[in-house]
Amino acid sequence: MKAGPATEAEPTTETGPTTETTETGSLDADGLRRRTAGLLAAHPPADTAPLDFLRARFDAGLAWVHFPRGLGGLDAPRALQAVVEAELEAAGAPDNDPRRIGIGLGMAAPTILRFGTDEQKKRFLRPLWTGEEVWCQLFSEPGAGSDLAALATRAVRDEEGTGWVVDGQKVWTSGAHQARWAILIARTDPRLPKHRGITYFVCDMTDPGVEVRPLRQITGEAEFNEVFLTGVRIPDAHRLGEVGEGWKVAQTTLMNERVAIGGARLPREGGMIGVAAQAWRRRPEARTHDLHQRLLRLWVDAEVARLTGERLRQQLAKGEPGPEGSGMKLAFARLAQQISGWEVEFLAEDGLGYDDWTLRRPEGVDFTGRQAGYRYLRAKGNSIEGGTSEVLLNIVAERVLGLPPEPRTDKDVAWKDLPR
Repeated sequence: MKAGPATEAEPTTETGPTTETTETGSLDADGLRRRTAGLLAAHPPADTAPLDFLRARFDAGLAWVHFPRGLGGLDAPRALQAVVEAELEAAGAPDNDPRRIGIGLGMAAPTILRFGTDEQKKRFLRPLWTGEEVWCQLFSEPGAGSDLAALATRAVRDEEGTGWVVDGQKVWTSGAHQARWAILIARTDPRLPKHRGITYFVCDMTDPGVEVRPLRQITGEAEFNEVFLTGVRIPDAHRLGEVGEGWKVAQTTLMNERVAIGGARLPREGGMIGVAAQAWRRRPEARTHDLHQRLLRLWVDAEVARLTGERLRQQLAKGEPGPEGSGMKLAFARLAQQISGWEVEFLAEDGLGYDDWTLRRPEGVDFTGRQAGYRYLRAKGNSIEGGTSEVLLNIVAERVLGLPPEPRTDKDVAWKDLPR
């Protein structure tokens, strides 16, 4: 799918003026409401194709208001995004199906914004946000999962010196079967220690040499894949950050990934705890004292996690995500597994049913719209994807609590000399 480049300057017609500011110079809530009203008047949702509306919304700076002007934002406080969303939802405006393009929104976009060139930002951010181009993440490998820095995929300069030739294998790649682009890390200098000598690229998933194979999961579906890269040519213009500084760039991606997985905004009793609570209300005949006590504890834990997530989003409004996102992702994985286990036990034989074991390649994960059996099985992966719980515990211990780090004997050893 192709899309035109993002406009460099926000429109001053149709969607309203650009000078609605407070004394501090940033847009306030009332200014954003007026701007959103201008967008809705110029592009009525009932009469505008969804894609055309999303493009107009991006060009009006109402995609993500905290992004720079001309890149879907207005340099406004991140917290004011909720004002825009409320106005558009009330008007019945289409969204960009964030579950389908979550990797692009939550991981690729903030990385491109921080490390990309002006040309890369203008080329990639608009079709990424509108959903015209889906993204995936080529990080993990068969021999480099929890120890991601040990990755072996190689990127070598081509003969002309204008690009790179990539060979290797990636695994557990969600959405690779529908992705147009991928964020990719590869080793460019094996003589350096493993955390160095890595470079970060944007890979065209339609290029020759990219092969995507489905991986069937415990749910029977194949939402993620293994990807083989054989002589894939990537122009140097698709490199993010400096050569050899890919690990630094990847940290931005990973911190945003953990916030995206564990820090989604939910209403009270939203998500999986809401499904469990509704099951409790519908089935009084299945209630027991023990199940009631466990549900109450899970409800409280879910509410604590929700409020902690809200606090984390407030911290994000002031800067880059930090290691606290790892704690949120830990809580999400634990709660998802415990709640789904409680639900299956509560529903007894009804909880063991499963709708369809046919191999499918879905566009996303649906934790609330499927059966209890699906939730129970799919939640098993939550403590692996986006960083295993064991690795995240180390991150929280060292970077949040300030505990002494574990001894690492390979920090200064060249990657080529590491035992494999």
